[in-house]
Amino acid sequence: MRTIGVLPKSVLMLEIIGMVLLSLALLSLNDYLSLPAPLNSPLACVVMIFLGVLLMLPAAVGLTWRIAKMLAPQLMSQAPGDSSRSDRDKRDDANH
Repeated sequence: MRTIGVLPKSVLMLEIIGMVLLSLALLSLNDYLSLPAPLNSPLACVVMIFLGVLLMLPAAVGLTWRIAKMLAPQLMSQAPGDSSRSDRDKRDDANH
């Protein structure tokens, strides 16, 4: 069985890029780091924050999905032909 924290490499790369963008925006906004001219404006920092959060979302969704599948496997892996009625209701459909 795979562990919860195992994610595909592409998702991990998106996560790392998102963290780098958030770090650059934070350092730039607090004047610890001087970025080149197009990236030094407040608008560019806001865009970097939003892009960083958006790039980190696939990892959060993947982890949440995997945890949900572990906690409630019956809800996540329902067969396509199953209905919500019990076996007795299927047998005794006439309700005599």
